[in-house]
Amino acid sequence: MNQALRTQMITKLRAQKKEEAQAISLKIMRKLFRLKFFKQAKTVMFYIAHDGEVQTRRMIEEAVKLGKNVAVPTCDIKTRKIIPCLLTGLEKKHFQKGAYDIHEPLHKKPIDSKKIDVVIVPGLAFDFKGNRLGRGMGYYDRFLDAVPEDTPKVGLAYKFQVLKKLPACMPHDIRVDKVLFA
Repeated sequence: MNQALRTQMITKLRAQKKEEAQAISLKIMRKLFRLKFFKQAKTVMFYIAHDGEVQTRRMIEEAVKLGKNVAVPTCDIKTRKIIPCLLTGLEKKHFQKGAYDIHEPLHKKPIDSKKIDVVIVPGLAFDFKGNRLGRGMGYYDRFLDAVPEDTPKVGLAYKFQVLKKLPACMPHDIRVDKVLFA
């Protein structure tokens, strides 16, 4: 059931027109930047958008302009864990393709997950209770489980990714506190 939904969502994400995805991502960014806990955050962890996900590049650039520290995930395939690393630059030369062809910082500057004030979380689908369907490898579930419980976790999604209820949520699946979509 979940694998069929993953395939369906990946197909829809890839089928979107670039201009439309950019416009919707901008609307989502505006919602995020209005949140009180986001405004107060000193360090925010964003994901690097991949494979049609809600675009985060502009969000990252604007957060840096606001003086926020920005961390992004790097994947350690051996331990199957996400290691959050602070960005040291925003230009292409500051990134490399990492695990699963996802861009990550060229120079890794790890940060303790306890120092992150807000975590922005990708997903293939979400429901209104904050349940999340990821890509099935558990990286984010393991990472979010290690983040302090009171750290806000925000999922970003296009409207078609938000369902009334996700099928077959497991006990180890970590919910997000809020899902922003447009």
